[in-house]
Amino acid sequence: MTDATADTTTNAPVPDLTPAEVAVSAEIPDPAPAASPALPPPRLPQRVAEPLTARGRELLRRDLALDAVEVLRQAVAAGEPSSPDVLADAYLDSGSFHAAAEWLGLLVDRGYVRFAGRLGVALAEIGERDRAEEVLRTALANGETAAANDLGILLRDMGRDAEAVQVLGRAADQGDGQAADNLVSFLLDADELAPAVDAAERYYDTARPDTVVALADARSAARRDEEAEELYRLADRLGALRAHSAYAMFLVATRADRSHAERELREAVRHREPGAAAALGLFLVEDGRVAEGRDHLVAGASSGDRAATAVLAELDGEDPDDD
Repeated sequence: MTDATADTTTNAPVPDLTPAEVAVSAEIPDPAPAASPALPPPRLPQRVAEPLTARGRELLRRDLALDAVEVLRQAVAAGEPSSPDVLADAYLDSGSFHAAAEWLGLLVDRGYVRFAGRLGVALAEIGERDRAEEVLRTALANGETAAANDLGILLRDMGRDAEAVQVLGRAADQGDGQAADNLVSFLLDADELAPAVDAAERYYDTARPDTVVALADARSAARRDEEAEELYRLADRLGALRAHSAYAMFLVATRADRSHAERELREAVRHREPGAAAALGLFLVEDGRVAEGRDHLVAGASSGDRAATAVLAELDGEDPDDD
């Protein structure tokens, strides 16, 4: 999970929106209404070739988000139908939060609320917390349950812990495994072990792999280490979002097994787990491998990871709180 709030710095310059990008929201088709049962089924539309969007997706897969932004801007200008959604992701993945807020703000203002959750993330990252809360609540009201995670983090960072727990609890009740994981993490961070264990046990469901990580964390906090380790391994097999990075932290803190932990962190990076590049970079720096660690920290910082940015600033003798 990535934190939803940050200072107002953008990690890489992104050009102003083109006229095509400004106008494209008027061309994004709304979902078609359901066909009347009395009518014959509509003919399936021909697949539209989207070469630029496909290239942008490939660049994102290779962690070249800034390069993807440039290609996807061309895709938007060319009218490729899928390009606005992929461009929005590229802006966020590249840490270009101001550009993302401008682009997504245009779309949401014109009624395309499917972009509201991502707009909320961008606004939170540039410090516009009140507006971020507003659009994240809009996203939730329009069925984007995943926005609960970002709203919960935002509320916590605003000192509204009780509201954060309430938001995440509602999302977990609706079946959002990541919300359950975040809820348990919040409670453990607050030294609320009993409520954390209760929540982890209540939401545990192998069909929702993130809840398996949550229960593993709760078992680890309760010093039930053998159970915790089995659960971390199960979470890995099930494909939980932060299975490798969570297991690595357990191996360091509980087993003092840095060799195994490093392997897990490298797997976390390979699987693109949130915050994995920063975690591996910090691990390597602490291990005395500063040059190698810096490479991973730079990769994390370029994608908007504030922890990576802070560690890099400290390595360079800077104050990470300075603008």
